[in-house]
Amino acid sequence: MAETYNGYCVKCKEKRDFEGEVSVSDSGRRMAKGPCPVCGTKMNRILGKA
Repeated sequence: MAETYNGYCVKCKEKRDFEGEVSVSDSGRRMAKGPCPVCGTKMNRILGKA
């Protein structure tokens, strides 16, 4: 289930809303990962623990 998150695109150098999937990193943090809607670069946003 893809949801909309706000993240920073390193390539565009702007904050953008992107559609992403929630995954858990190796260190146990939840993060939303998805492509930038403008340039297609992978974006991610670290979410809270709850």
